[in-house]
Amino acid sequence: MNGKLRSMTSLYITKGNKMLLLYRQGGRVVNDVWVGSAGGHFEEPELNDARACVLRELQEELGITEKEISNLQLRYITLRRTKGEMRQNYYFFADLKDGIDEEIVSNEGISRWFPLSELTSLEMPFTAKYVIEHYLDAGRKTDIIYGGIADGEKVVFIEMPEF
Repeated sequence: MNGKLRSMTSLYITKGNKMLLLYRQGGRVVNDVWVGSAGGHFEEPELNDARACVLRELQEELGITEKEISNLQLRYITLRRTKGEMRQNYYFFADLKDGIDEEIVSNEGISRWFPLSELTSLEMPFTAKYVIEHYLDAGRKTDIIYGGIADGEKVVFIEMPEF
């Protein structure tokens, strides 16, 4: 490992029992799989502010502002070592506010709403798949932030209390 870091955010937008996902096409790192509604790499002014990064990506990719979502929360932070770099992912979840058009178009690929019950059958990046499985099983029932370490076979999650 040469000390290279790649910091990214991902936002999963829900509405009732549905979640908006993106079939990312043409991405530099992630391509031809289902990912969060919006997300991407940190820009230099955001290096210490994952929330600022995810809000910028939301606006750039979906044309949605913070005023059109509610309950924006950081819920997962994962680490994975791959391709000579350490990848840090910050996973946010939010709800689309009532009255906001659900016909959302992304400039990064195909946006589609899925019933929560179908999410685990979709092809996703390694870490994201484990985040979604954990979120559906336990994470959506709490406000806990979880840390996850990818070990090559799975992602191991622990609660991250503030102390």
